[in-house]
Amino acid sequence: MTIEHELTRVELLQADDPSKYLLKDRREIAAVLRRLLDARELVRARGMPGDDSFLTALLQIDEGDSVLVLDGSPDESINARLGRTTQLDCVTQLDKVRIQFVLERPMLQTWRSGAAFRAALPAELLRLQRREFYRLQAPATHALTCSVPLPGAGEIAWRIIDISGGGIAIAVPPNDASFAPGDEFAGCRIKLPDSPPIHARLTVRNLFRLTTRNGIGMLRAGCELSDMPPGADEAIQRYILKTERQRSARQRALG
Repeated sequence: MTIEHELTRVELLQADDPSKYLLKDRREIAAVLRRLLDARELVRARGMPGDDSFLTALLQIDEGDSVLVLDGSPDESINARLGRTTQLDCVTQLDKVRIQFVLERPMLQTWRSGAAFRAALPAELLRLQRREFYRLQAPATHALTCSVPLPGAGEIAWRIIDISGGGIAIAVPPNDASFAPGDEFAGCRIKLPDSPPIHARLTVRNLFRLTTRNGIGMLRAGCELSDMPPGADEAIQRYILKTERQRSARQRALG
């Protein structure tokens, strides 16, 4: 199984409706974990701090004691190191929804003659719908940008990470993180290949921090598009369809 963005840690910093993404009710969290257990979904677990990671699965959930058991790695040396970590960062998918949670102070133990990790149920669980978080990832070769006029700073062009007909996500450098949910920016310009600039109003809906496995981080601002001129939606959809066709053709050629 491929876990999208499996080597990336995603942290919700701000959102206009945090409950859309973050579960904090213990019963709701246990219900999601139970579904992962019943579906036998694979989980990518990574020790923090450290670089050790492995594919695993849930073995047991005890709601009464508020604990769970996670299968260990076939590599005993990895298990030994992870048994000394303070956290296990876990990422998986359920019905094409990214699920992420952190297990605090995992304890290495024996489970039915094999290695396993026992930990308290996570205090919170992050869920990211594909349609909300992953639209069309902009190819690096296209270098899509959105120019945003900022008060006192002039117009700044930021890289577009992904795009759909109703919104975009842009990469915001941490030192320029003046975005917050609810902020609106009029007079923005989106540049697509082989198309005139599209003028739009951006409304920030959420802000995430993304960190890759090698420690490179960036801020991702999810923005809603509005006040676009006639034909703008069609131009974006043409770009998306063309890019998807090209991507599918490359995959067929490689396959």
